[in-house]
Amino acid sequence: MMLISIGIGTTVAIVMILVVSWLTNTHHANRPSGLLPPSALVGKHVRSFHVAGLNGGVVTAPWASGHPAVVIFFASWCGPCQHEMPKVAAYLNTHPLGRVRVFGIDVNDTTAAAKSFLAKAHVHFLVGEDPNFTITAGRFGFGQIPETVFVSARGIVQQVYFGAIPPRQLSAGIARL
Repeated sequence: MMLISIGIGTTVAIVMILVVSWLTNTHHANRPSGLLPPSALVGKHVRSFHVAGLNGGVVTAPWASGHPAVVIFFASWCGPCQHEMPKVAAYLNTHPLGRVRVFGIDVNDTTAAAKSFLAKAHVHFLVGEDPNFTITAGRFGFGQIPETVFVSARGIVQQVYFGAIPPRQLSAGIARL
């Protein structure tokens, strides 16, 4: 009898955990890519920052000089990034951006792997290195990649796209900047 009570109690507890998890939808990994859920970053000011450039020098956040920006967080080892980046690069290489600047943040990667990955994807925008998640997790609060952030010329986050961004969403985000 006691074993039956324990079994029923365990089953009820598991079902309750699953129902609460489903209702609150707190597992980012189970969410479809896209704009939902809204990010806590939207509407917030992101201070300008400088990072080491993948090809040397320093990469500075474009809003520091009054340019709206698209910030793409990626890595060569990231499966979704491997599918996303060639499409993003193809779009960016064939469409005018006006004043909008695009730059990438390569996360927790080796310089050689990142350079090879970007060459294969035909990426021509500036890329900064974030080997320790200092910018990715520290400044933006992201625990995983890819993520794309649209930032106004004044440094205000306008939109965050979770996961690999399709070219149509990239285009719409750029148009809003």
